[in-house]
Amino acid sequence: MRDLVVLYEHPQWQQPLFDALTARGVDFAAYDLKAAAFSESDLPAARLYFNQASPSAYVRGNTRAVPYALALMEDLEAQGVRVLNGSKAFRLELSKIAQSRLMRRLGIDHPRSAAFNHVAAVRSAVEEIGLPAILKPNQGGSGARMYKVNTLADIDELLGGDSDLWAPDHLFVLQEYLDHDARGQGIIRLEFIGGELLYAMRVRSSGGFNLCPSEVCHPVDGVEGACALPAATPTTFEPYAEVPAEAVAAGRQIFLAGGLDIGGIEYLELASGRRVFYDVNANSNLRRPVAQAFGFDPFERVVDWLVQVIAAQA
Repeated sequence: MRDLVVLYEHPQWQQPLFDALTARGVDFAAYDLKAAAFSESDLPAARLYFNQASPSAYVRGNTRAVPYALALMEDLEAQGVRVLNGSKAFRLELSKIAQSRLMRRLGIDHPRSAAFNHVAAVRSAVEEIGLPAILKPNQGGSGARMYKVNTLADIDELLGGDSDLWAPDHLFVLQEYLDHDARGQGIIRLEFIGGELLYAMRVRSSGGFNLCPSEVCHPVDGVEGACALPAATPTTFEPYAEVPAEAVAAGRQIFLAGGLDIGGIEYLELASGRRVFYDVNANSNLRRPVAQAFGFDPFERVVDWLVQVIAAQA
């Protein structure tokens, strides 16, 4: 039995982790979720599994990876196997409306949100949220299929008829539009491991929605990326050492209540003084240059933690 199995769909995103595990001598296997099978008679291949599947798999033509990952994790957990970022965390990551409900329960400021499955039902969502608003898939990922809408006609034009924008789960969310300075103030992303803050960074864009911190999607020094959702203008990622303790505490609340083991929590700082949390990411896509500015390699820190968890499972 191996020490660890890593569930993945995007090999380029996970390569730095695989390299760090190999360098440390961890006995692990990489489990590709894109084309796989399991049965109820299968026994676990490791004492510990680590889920690194992403909700955005569908934008890369790998829609099947997501329901398979969820079914596999639930099967493993039913056998008593520990799965890091397991089914509870993954279900939360897969649902923007579930994230909103969690933050509401915790009393954490977040954008008002309403889910709907048909254009005919959108009017009630608009009455709840108002316009302008942000339209996004309930199963988001990498800013895919997100739009600012100003009128009911905008929504009807986007989603009317047999629009393929409804994929993968035929559920959209209308979310409160929060006017903010995307280039100047940007958004703040907090990365946690085991409930402790790893680092914080400020992400500045020119209004685009793809803020994935992976160097595959947003390479360093302006090199062209290899992302399924390329950004029209550069997005910058900067170390943020002065993150308020209250923000870290709120992010930790979301992290722990959501059942995450490793993940990123994002929030906006508005001119009004509101601090609004809006996104939960179990597949962190750690950014090495940001962590190095704080004096460490993030993937080495992940392996440090994984080795401790593996030892505790023995």
